[in-house]
Parts: sequence; structure tokens; C-alpha cells
Amino acid sequence: MSINLKDIHVEGIRHITSVDIEFAREFGYAIKLLAIGKLHGRHVEARVHPTMIPLSNPLAHVDGSMNAVVIDADATGRTMLYGHGAGMMPTASAVLSDIADLARNMISGTQRRVPILGVQEDHIRPIPILAMSELYTRYYLRFEAQDHPGVLAKIAGILGENKISIESVHQKGLKSNGKVPVVMITHTAKEAWVQKALAEILKTDAVVGDPMVVRIEENAQE
Repeated sequence: MSINLKDIHVEGIRHITSVDIEFAREFGYAIKLLAIGKLHGRHVEARVHPTMIPLSNPLAHVDGSMNAVVIDADATGRTMLYGHGAGMMPTASAVLSDIADLARNMISGTQRRVPILGVQEDHIRPIPILAMSELYTRYYLRFEAQDHPGVLAKIAGILGENKISIESVHQKGLKSNGKVPVVMITHTAKEAWVQKALAEILKTDAVVGDPMVVRIEENAQE
């Protein structure tokens, strides 16, 4: 498919804290920056963001300069490619590979012996990218809640009003400037519902600052 990068939702890791990494580990997850692409009929789901994945998933243990790509195919099932994604020699290898490919084209007097994207150009076509608001997944939500009676009920109530079901709630006793971290794991919900609920919660006096939102990718589990 032809791709317009502006259509792809992209988030970095800057907002992830050590607190979220610790919570994820307690729940049996690791947080990894994933680029996710899935075919859904006539649409493609394409997104890049920090994601919680089960510790049982091999991707959860790809650390340091290592990178990995997981491909799910109808006939072959799941295949994982794993190797160095940075460093002097891996980078040099990639550059020399491109130079060798150009040299082969020049020697043979041809162009694009291997088609762009590995597919013949007449088979490349535009496929709509699913709007991020239409995504359905599970969510990790962390709030800095005011240490007042009824705050938890207020947050849960707003989530419920927006059709978001809570799977578990964890409230740590540690206080900081009168605030208590409250973590919720949701059942599968629509992105649009979650964003609407968070906007409503921010308008109340129940929380301080922006909530932390990390999407959970269970489908990657073996």
C-alpha cells in the first residue's frame, strides 16, 4: 500500500516514567515502543506508541540496541526477526547493502530489480488507515488523585458513563504533596471513549496533572 506518514499516529517514550515501568512489571507486562500494523478488511491499523505487552512475549525481552520484527502470516504463523538495530558494524552493513544493490543495477543496466516495498508497482494501492479514534484495545491509566473521599468513585463513574469497564484498580499508599497514584486497567474499550472520559476527568478536582495512558497489546502474546 502507499503510505502517508501524516495518517499514522505516533507517540514517543518521553512521558513514560520509572513508576509506570514498575507498575507494568507488577502486572506482568513490559513497556516497549512498538510500531503496529494490522490489516482489518478494507482498512489498515497503523500506529506507533509505547505499549504494554506480556512478559511471556519474546518482544518484552528485546533490550538495549537490539530490535525485533514480528510478522503474523496465514500460512507460516508467527515469525520473529531479531538483531542489532544500532552500532557501527550493523549500520555499516546496511549502508554497504544499499551500495551493493545500486552497483548490481548499474552493472546489469536495470532499475529496481527488487521493486519498492518488494511488490510490483501495479499492485501497490492506497488503503485507508483506520482513524486512531476507532481503535479498540485495553488501557493502563494512571492518575495523580487528590487524597479526598469519593475521588476514586468519581473517576470510576466517569469511565463507566463512557462505556469503559474497569478490570482492576490499584491504589498505592504513597503520598506526594497530598496526591495518591491510582492505577486502573480497563477491559477492551474504544479510543474515542477513553479520550472523552479523560477530558471529563481533567475538568474535575479529582486529579492533578495529565493522566498517564499506555495501550495494552494482548494479541502479541503467544
